[in-house]
Amino acid sequence: MSFAVNLALGLLFGIGLVVSGMSDPAKVLNFLDLPGTWDPSLAFVMGGAVVTAFLGYRLVLRQPKPLASASFHVPTNTSIDSKLLVGAAIFGIGWGLGGFCPGPALTAVSMGAVGTYAFVPMMFLGMWLARMMAARRVAASA
Repeated sequence: MSFAVNLALGLLFGIGLVVSGMSDPAKVLNFLDLPGTWDPSLAFVMGGAVVTAFLGYRLVLRQPKPLASASFHVPTNTSIDSKLLVGAAIFGIGWGLGGFCPGPALTAVSMGAVGTYAFVPMMFLGMWLARMMAARRVAASA
């Protein structure tokens, strides 16, 4: 059941990215080009996502448990540390240079966007390297 729910939600997310045009890297790059061909539409998509998530969390967390799980899995760490800041900076630099965010990049692969054939493997390599570095840190501290 959980796989089917996750698959349906992932497809809904992907369809939303395609409909909003966010799977097009030019859209992202134009958002970042303030003095040139600035396109504010990404800000509206992000604003809509923030409002939807804000309201959704308030509605869903009122329930005793989720529909497809025994309990909610909400992060408990609220500290802002160097790992968070460095990770956010790397994410933002990669997003700005590549023109892709991970979700839209995966969507764009299925649409045949050429830039994703380099971006997505590097994204997965970066995620793998981050996990290896975290595992080494845990092993070193134990």
